[in-house]
Amino acid sequence: MAATPSLRARNRNLCHLTMKPPFLPTRLVVAGLVMGCLATVMSAPSKSVTSEPWGHTKDGQSVELFTLRNAAGMEVKIASYGCTIVSLTAPDRTGVFADVVLGKDSLAAYEAGHPFFGCIAGRFANRINLGKFTLDGKEHQLGLKPGTPHHLHGGVSGFDKKVWAGSKVESPHGVGVKLHYVSPDGEEGYPGTLDTTVTCMLTDGNELQLAYEATTDKPTVVNLTNHSYFNLAGEGSGTALDHELTIFACSFTATDADLIPTGKIESVAGTPLDFLQPHKIGERIEADFGPLKQGLGYDHNYVLGLGNHFVTRAALVHEPKSGRTMEVLTDQPGVQLYTANHLISETGKHGHIYHKRDALCLETQHFPDSPNHPSFPSVTLRPGEVFSSQTVFRFSAQ
Repeated sequence: MAATPSLRARNRNLCHLTMKPPFLPTRLVVAGLVMGCLATVMSAPSKSVTSEPWGHTKDGQSVELFTLRNAAGMEVKIASYGCTIVSLTAPDRTGVFADVVLGKDSLAAYEAGHPFFGCIAGRFANRINLGKFTLDGKEHQLGLKPGTPHHLHGGVSGFDKKVWAGSKVESPHGVGVKLHYVSPDGEEGYPGTLDTTVTCMLTDGNELQLAYEATTDKPTVVNLTNHSYFNLAGEGSGTALDHELTIFACSFTATDADLIPTGKIESVAGTPLDFLQPHKIGERIEADFGPLKQGLGYDHNYVLGLGNHFVTRAALVHEPKSGRTMEVLTDQPGVQLYTANHLISETGKHGHIYHKRDALCLETQHFPDSPNHPSFPSVTLRPGEVFSSQTVFRFSAQ
């Protein structure tokens, strides 16, 4: 894959308010403005990034939990185990904050197993047919979980199960954490030592920005994503089927019964996969439509662009009761919509029990099984090149 240029974050939410009270003496106006500014400064939360020990893995590795807070009061907790978003609070239309990502309460609970709550999936997110691909004439066999015929989200022990090295990051626009992991040559069957960094920044504009970078010492394949499960009414609040979803894509990658791409790109027009206009997630999820039956609901890769290396809108989610809205922007060519079709009585945070379709995932990515489809955007990374991508989750309320 040719090196992707670095991306600049764009602030699109700049607004100015001019007040000219006409009936008060100037001295009183100035005094009032000063007192108002002082009150705002004293009451507004200050942004910060902190870390604390979060226990040890079964093999004795220390894990940190980083807490990012912005000036608007939003908070994100990220664990160095799996580079995992453990919690993310966002305000509703009345200013009340709620945690909008599903997850677990403790490191031990994550280690015991979970359906990729909030973690980084890699080296290759999504599926690779039979866990095999050929690169430069050599076939590589990847790790397969017991009882599964295909490679999924990095294999038996992917990036979601690794302890990343974390360091705090601060900038004029926000706070964050930089997480680093070196995957050795041959791990899960992948060639090359892959040096990976994920920088998670929380801005004062209520954006969570994820920037990925990776380099290799041998030709390899790379596809990284964050696998957060979102419920904008708040985790543990029940079904997400009433969420209104827009996906800015006209086509999707067709799949077989195992959700492995056939190589065809098909139009969403006239199908329940068409979210070019807002639809409730549950509106058509039970439709008598082949691809929906294959995925037991939505579990499809939407085609956003072929070779466009700039951040663009991928999706927009709105939760009507709370008014919370999440916009997803990315420079990746695809986004996987997954409606938690396989959540079955999963114990989550605060003793909440998560059920089927209690959340949705919007996984920005390259296409599934890309190494086996030359017509898909390339996922090959070679020595001297840099894999670089960015995804933004922007929160608001209306």
